[in-house]
Amino acid sequence: MASVIEVKNLTKQFGKFKALSGVDLAVEKGEVMAFLGPNGAGKTTTIRVLLGILRASSGSVKVFGKDAWDHAVELHKRIAFVPGDVNLWPNLTGGEVIDLFTSFQGGKHSGERHRERFIKMFNLDPTKKCRTYSKGNRQKVALISALASNAELFILDEPTSGLDPLMLKTFEDCILELKKEGKSVLLSSHILGEVDKLADHVTIIREGRVVKTGSMTEIKKAAHGKSLEDVFLSEYEDQK
Repeated sequence: MASVIEVKNLTKQFGKFKALSGVDLAVEKGEVMAFLGPNGAGKTTTIRVLLGILRASSGSVKVFGKDAWDHAVELHKRIAFVPGDVNLWPNLTGGEVIDLFTSFQGGKHSGERHRERFIKMFNLDPTKKCRTYSKGNRQKVALISALASNAELFILDEPTSGLDPLMLKTFEDCILELKKEGKSVLLSSHILGEVDKLADHVTIIREGRVVKTGSMTEIKKAAHGKSLEDVFLSEYEDQK
């Protein structure tokens, strides 16, 4: 059976600048793949190619077995995306935005089963206008919209930016629940403790190239008991 995400030898150039050089990435059904790297490593560019926002310069990029660029509109019905910097319509309420986003996955009714539950879990007031929300509350709107959808694949690019520690725990519980439901998650995060708890596999990218990939068990075994943070930092120290 094909991987949910299957990226082979992905290259992306902007003029003479090569942002991605031969990136390979795979996410299987029901697993959390942590996609790690410092700012400017190429994580967000890779995600934009997966979402069909950018077109690959070369290589193969497939989501649910279909080309991410050619079938972007169709694939978006099966994907929930949460960026790290959420911009919302200032004159809509949080609840109206959640309803709008969940409608993209097959009608408003698709999110009604979970909408109120997640609003309560994330302690959000959905009646307030989005212009009054803090960064953390804007992030909550995006997360609730994603979690209440019928998506099969969740692409999360720094999704917990602005959340307090209590909400981080709520987020972690929600991701573990998605795994139990057989959903797939691509998680990009700088919070390595969060990744350590959630990820099945890890791919580390540096300057547009994958420098380490493997299961969390394999990576920790090879690191002789070191934490994921130690592995991440040593990978960059070794390549300076």
